[in-house]
Amino acid sequence: MKKDKNSQPTSTRDLMILEARGLFAKRGFYGASISQIAGMLGMTKQTLLHHFQTKEKLYGLVLEQIASELVSLRPSSEEGTESSERLVDYFCALVADTPEDTERSQLLMRELLDNPSRADRTRKWPLGPFLKDLTEMTRATPGWSNASDARILAVIIQILGSVHYYSVSEPTVRSIFGPDLAGSINAIYEQQLRVSIRAILSAGAAS
Repeated sequence: MKKDKNSQPTSTRDLMILEARGLFAKRGFYGASISQIAGMLGMTKQTLLHHFQTKEKLYGLVLEQIASELVSLRPSSEEGTESSERLVDYFCALVADTPEDTERSQLLMRELLDNPSRADRTRKWPLGPFLKDLTEMTRATPGWSNASDARILAVIIQILGSVHYYSVSEPTVRSIFGPDLAGSINAIYEQQLRVSIRAILSAGAAS
């Protein structure tokens, strides 16, 4: 599952955010301290705070960076390509096949686990546009034009759960069974994912 890597960060600030997200992915928002992040980046805590003010702001920038990556994976609207197939391609593009992409999935899973205690205080949701984009793409497929947001989001969350759980488990599967078998599993998973999404979409919102 090849991804477009043209959106890789190039500025020093973006690279710092990319490095910080590795620690957030490993330890979660509460498990990663400013001192640990600063040490990983080779700078003092004061220097890090000068750049990002608070851990909350840095974490928010990490999520914004991820949201930008997710949107960049959206397939182009090529003439002759069905809307349902573009959506299938989009979900398949989210499956992690590099260490960086696996960190992305780990962090998204951790965000769901860690966020409940912060949800009431959160005023900005960086992943909101990504979910709205998926909602619009789903509604544009045959049989879903009149579906409610709740119905569509229930399907989206179901598929994203499968994609990200598989992605975070892949390194462990690779370690246990070796890269050759893991590669075969990856190919089969993508086939199964495509079949499952097509079945959900073809059933329509009224099912």
